[in-house]
Amino acid sequence: MKRFAALIKRLDTTNKTNVKVNALAEYFKEVSDQDKVWTIALLSHRRPSRPINTTLLREYAAELARIELWLFEDSYHIVGDLAETIALVIPQTEKKEDEKSLTQYLEDMIWLKKQDEKVKKSYLQNEWKHLPYYERFVFTKLLTGGFRIGVSQKLMTRALAKATEIDEDILAYKLMGNWKPQTISFKELVLDEKASDYLSKPYPFYLAYALEEEPSDLGSPEEWYAEHKWDGIRAQLIKRNDEIFLWTRGEELVTDRYPEFQKIKDLIPNGTVFDGELLPMINDSIGSFYDLQKRIGRRTVSKSLLEKIPVILRTYDLLEFEEKDLRETAFAERRKKLSNIVNEIAHPTLGISEIITFKKWDDLKEIREEAREVKSEGLMLKRRDASYKIGRKKGDWWKWKLDPMSIDAVLTYAMRGHGRRSNLFTDYTFALWSENEHGERELVTFAKAYSGLTDKEFKAVDKFIKANTVERFGPVRSVVPELVFEIGFEAIAKSTRHKSGVATRFPRIIRWRKDKKIEEANSLEDLKELIQ
Repeated sequence: MKRFAALIKRLDTTNKTNVKVNALAEYFKEVSDQDKVWTIALLSHRRPSRPINTTLLREYAAELARIELWLFEDSYHIVGDLAETIALVIPQTEKKEDEKSLTQYLEDMIWLKKQDEKVKKSYLQNEWKHLPYYERFVFTKLLTGGFRIGVSQKLMTRALAKATEIDEDILAYKLMGNWKPQTISFKELVLDEKASDYLSKPYPFYLAYALEEEPSDLGSPEEWYAEHKWDGIRAQLIKRNDEIFLWTRGEELVTDRYPEFQKIKDLIPNGTVFDGELLPMINDSIGSFYDLQKRIGRRTVSKSLLEKIPVILRTYDLLEFEEKDLRETAFAERRKKLSNIVNEIAHPTLGISEIITFKKWDDLKEIREEAREVKSEGLMLKRRDASYKIGRKKGDWWKWKLDPMSIDAVLTYAMRGHGRRSNLFTDYTFALWSENEHGERELVTFAKAYSGLTDKEFKAVDKFIKANTVERFGPVRSVVPELVFEIGFEAIAKSTRHKSGVATRFPRIIRWRKDKKIEEANSLEDLKELIQ
């Protein structure tokens, strides 16, 4: 744990990519093989499930620190991070005789999950007493969640490639899939070559950069294909050895959750991998992402839900055919083969994202402006001769999304932020005008947002909140309704889960409307009109 804590501290104190890569590579060369496996797991979001809830963590920490729970809670809201708060309020009172490895701590956490509260309390308080500050912080972070240290899986893979001298692309392929750190060795995961390991594994996804310049800057339109950017779940559908596998971009095997694809298993040739978008198809029309959410996370899908929200794969690309890797083939050629295969299969569960014909960039602009009418987020631009790369690479693939929808709303509630913003109120709740049953106007909350302002603006809003707090509800403050902000969002849909009756996707602050009074803010009816 000491070596892992030192790594986290080093990673957390720099924003330089090369420094992070070197620190990780050095770590991978020094620690035990099993610690390597667990580190890879943690940095690729495979940590053990939480063994204890945060309410009990706070109670045990306050008791050990000999402070009242209310004082611990106030400290927590000021610090903004539970692990850091616990590390700060509990001093190291005893020295540890035997140092545990990262693997031992994580195995402890798996064991701890099944224990009663008395055992959990004794174990945690004992470890907190023996660990120095930063190791106590990292230990508690492992209990509560991940680390915000700016290390993506791609960066971690790059460091592992440097430490092992194995090709980065090969490692990216090896680390995908449904492996578990408890049951796999470093040799099996990284060093060994096994043909069977690749049976169900998807290819690393190729991701596009957002287009910030004019599309005309990309050169001649003749060099590019355009298609819609569908708002679903990116996925790869694989058929190998007479079996179907469905993987999401988040490296999750979800075959069992979408049984509709078993219908086409016998229609797909072995050695085929499609890249596409999972979309809800309701009454022969694409549904919203909120429809799809009703299927996400369901381990078992009822017959009625399958009938109500069937899902299709709208394919973008063909990555493998007849067991041959096609990623280095030009995109135009891959698309031609994809079209032939999908047309031959001819099943409604498998579609294709049609290529948009255009001769001038201005023509494409007009098509983009109408994208929402076909339930699209905008357009994708792909160079005709592009290979299928790994990760996010500039040059060949661009996403040209629509400008967000927006509405002017009133700030009504606020919470403190996290990390460097833990001393500022930066997490906001916004409301719109609505008419109640008595015919009176009232503000109804509809969205939360915590990004979009400059540091200077956040400080100014924080000052207003502290001076205009009406009530306190634990960490939440209600404020005098006076500030108006333009709130942007990608999509909107009706929702029975929200008081407003509306759900917005990816809400964020576009600007502070200092030129508007709250009476000029939009109404809930204005928001609902955007659904149409």
